[in-house]
Amino acid sequence: MNSLTDFLAMGGYAAYVWPAVGLTLVMLIGFVVSSLGRLRRTRRQLAALEAARQASRAQRKAAERNS
Repeated sequence: MNSLTDFLAMGGYAAYVWPAVGLTLVMLIGFVVSSLGRLRRTRRQLAALEAARQASRAQRKAAERNS
């Protein structure tokens, strides 16, 4: 148990090390959450663009048939 306490104390630098580790973890989690949100938004935009493209193609084909 003493070695765990020594590890957590970080040789007297725990007051500097653990906040840095915590901030790093918070930032990494924030980046992951932000990236996933952007991915979802981009996929929705892509789906909307593909749907608009297909609708445009269908309208052109219908116009060609009616010509």
